[in-house]
Amino acid sequence: MIKLPDAQLTHVGLYVKDIDSMKAFYTGLLDMVVSDEGTHTGRELVFLTRSADEHHQLVLARGTVVPQGASTLNQLSFRLGSLEELRTLYARFAEHEVRGLDGRDHGNSWSFYALDPESNKLELYVPTPWHVPQPWRAPLDLTMDADAIIKQTEARVKEIPGSRPAGEWAAETRAKLGLN
Repeated sequence: MIKLPDAQLTHVGLYVKDIDSMKAFYTGLLDMVVSDEGTHTGRELVFLTRSADEHHQLVLARGTVVPQGASTLNQLSFRLGSLEELRTLYARFAEHEVRGLDGRDHGNSWSFYALDPESNKLELYVPTPWHVPQPWRAPLDLTMDADAIIKQTEARVKEIPGSRPAGEWAAETRAKLGLN
């Protein structure tokens, strides 16, 4: 088997109607910074990042006319470092009355979903210590304290067939990828 290079998702591009409101949303609510702006082939572009290691993680391109052969987007997913960070951002989105706010326990992650000003679905999430066969979800109240959320998920995971510690799943997946 040929070992492929380790290609990691680093950025997403969106065609947008109102580039100014989209830029304000991502810089205001997720503290992304504008790394560059300009035009290419007559289309206005804004490059945004939250990482000094990535020039851009999100590209906004003005114009709703999608080029021939381009596909639509299902969601933009942002991984966070802790459940507390997720709860903090959830509160921030709620305070700003962001549409579509929906907390979910996927067993292997705690997430909330929301819509940006042009109805692109965002997922903000943090992994849990468990692996749960997907798709699986239950409602999640991110206003609960972190300990209560952890206990609630742990109790749910024990009832789901095929659930196991995330480390076991990761080891098995590393073996499948030939990364032992």
